[in-house]
Amino acid sequence: MDKYMEMIRIRFLMMLAYRTNYYTGILIYCINIGAYYFLWSAIYSGKSSIQGMSIEKMATYVAISWMARAFYFNNIDREIAMEIREGQVATELIRPYNYLGMKTMQGLGEGIFRLLFLSLPGVVITALLLPLHFSTDIHTWMYFGLSIMLSFIINSELNLLAGVIAFFTLNNEGLLRAKRFIIDLFSGLILPISFYPDWAQEIMKYFPFQAISYIPSMIFTESFQGQAVVNGLLFQVIWSVVLLFPIYMLWKAAKKRLVIQGG
Repeated sequence: MDKYMEMIRIRFLMMLAYRTNYYTGILIYCINIGAYYFLWSAIYSGKSSIQGMSIEKMATYVAISWMARAFYFNNIDREIAMEIREGQVATELIRPYNYLGMKTMQGLGEGIFRLLFLSLPGVVITALLLPLHFSTDIHTWMYFGLSIMLSFIINSELNLLAGVIAFFTLNNEGLLRAKRFIIDLFSGLILPISFYPDWAQEIMKYFPFQAISYIPSMIFTESFQGQAVVNGLLFQVIWSVVLLFPIYMLWKAAKKRLVIQGG
């Protein structure tokens, strides 16, 4: 376990060396949040609430969704694809650790850095400019913390799946772009799931995407209460376990047909 903890530390320090990029990232995320806030203000146009969410709750939802994304977002799928193209993966596979586990820990190190140097400062700045609501209930914060950790796990698992596919396709750039768009659209980042038509919501229940952004954001804004919180967390736990099986099967098959393009 020590070597995986060291990977988290090393990735954190690597990100720290380029922290200027994340100061720019704070500005970009704040601009995104501001743009969505003014868009939703126009949509509400005097209405007290839509789908049970007030404009204040919607502003908080948007801010937390984007700032949470900074934590769970990572590029381990692109890193895997690049290492396959360059031939570096052959060296990684003979090292004394699990390759996919190592990539996940690197993503966690990056996420912790983003949380400290992008998400938290970004939330503070946004709270000074927009009417955000922060719960004083310690249980809400605890549930949100657990939920956002599960979001990281599920998003990383989807990234591992997309990255491992590069063993078969050698170039999966199109797939990675499509995956990112689908996750942003159907995770609730751009539009809360409750705003979709009923038939679309029913279909989304069979996919893990809402477990990435929608559930933690609804927990934070206290739009989920009581049993709804438990059901949301349970949904995340189930998908975090279910996704392990296709990863294992795909990884097992990928190692048998490794082809090195570079080296």
